[in-house]
Amino acid sequence: MLKKMGEAVARVARKVNETVESGSDTLDLAECKLVSFPIGIYKVLRNVSDQIHLITLANNELKSLTSKFMTTFSQLRELRLEGNFLHRLPNEISSLQHLKAIDLSRNQFRDFPEQLTTLPMLETINLEENEIAADVPVEKLAAMPALRTINLRFNPLSAEVRVIAPPLIKFDMLMSPEGARAPPP
Repeated sequence: MLKKMGEAVARVARKVNETVESGSDTLDLAECKLVSFPIGIYKVLRNVSDQIHLITLANNELKSLTSKFMTTFSQLRELRLEGNFLHRLPNEISSLQHLKAIDLSRNQFRDFPEQLTTLPMLETINLEENEIAADVPVEKLAAMPALRTINLRFNPLSAEVRVIAPPLIKFDMLMSPEGARAPPP
């Protein structure tokens, strides 16, 4: 067990160092078996956090992200969090004023993460394969200046959402036919 953990930590450290050394704008920590975002990374990236525009934490075991994560990486343009156990976002996500795309597919959201509606540059929201039934803030989404696509396929959306949304919005809202099941992974 510890050996496995050690390998995971070493892998994360290697990827973080690559980002720092290459001056890359991307931090890729996909498939690192992370249960939380490693606190040590903040120190290592302290001087370069502003240049990081894409973070991938896909296919980990994250249950939440902290407000510190959001405020540290406030320059993010894209955040990929698909395939985790997230069910909410910290309010500080509102500090991601430059974010253009967020992928929250294959998580455990029951409620639409309404904080996303405060992000002025956001163009794409992917919430495919979550457990969102009602409370999609259609009016707030409709008021978002940059929003182009929101993917709500394979969510148990209520009939109400399906009826209310289309006439109000000017962006693409992807929904599965009622009762459709996601294909098994």
